[in-house]
Amino acid sequence: MQINANFDETVIINAEQMQWQKSPSPGVHRVMLDRIGEEKARATSLVRYAPGSHFDSHQHPAGEEILVLEGDFNDEHGSYPAGTYLRNPDGTSHSPFSNNGCVLWVKLRQFQADDQVQARLDTLSTVWSSLAENIVRLPLHRHNEEKVQLLELQAGSKLPICPEKGGHELVVLGGALEHKQTKLLPYSWLRFASHAHDELTALELTKLYWKSGHLP
Repeated sequence: MQINANFDETVIINAEQMQWQKSPSPGVHRVMLDRIGEEKARATSLVRYAPGSHFDSHQHPAGEEILVLEGDFNDEHGSYPAGTYLRNPDGTSHSPFSNNGCVLWVKLRQFQADDQVQARLDTLSTVWSSLAENIVRLPLHRHNEEKVQLLELQAGSKLPICPEKGGHELVVLGGALEHKQTKLLPYSWLRFASHAHDELTALELTKLYWKSGHLP
């Protein structure tokens, strides 16, 4: 299976266009955003757990990155409320579940081979810093060229997308962005190729996940 597997192309999917599909685990649905492979795949997805649902124990070859967007996410190692950022490197495993339901941002099999950092970060209680006028950020992870951060933009703020090896990937976590006169709602996904030169505008107070320098 290949979904948006050409990383030389810019892809933008508005939340209104997304379709949830069943996963192999009852009560767990997902939106496949990019994917190379079948069930064991290099994949980027939104994942939704119904209350009381779970996934069987599994390992994380080439790593697993998660941002909890809504609800409660749990495994045998702990409980992770909305706003928690998780990194599970190659060699780790868990049996995830949700008591009351949750929505997750998940990237599978995308760690660099020498990136073995395991992370558990509560982004709601961490101090943010200024990036530019009317924009603050919270760095989440950095390894070689790869950078992961959260941004918060005041209404009217412009966010330039400049050419960068490894490209850019963004998720609207709250608020709304405008891109070429199109309004992008929460959970909209944007992936810009390394040669892309573009601009985004915050239509209101807007929070973003932003990852750069990581695309093959």
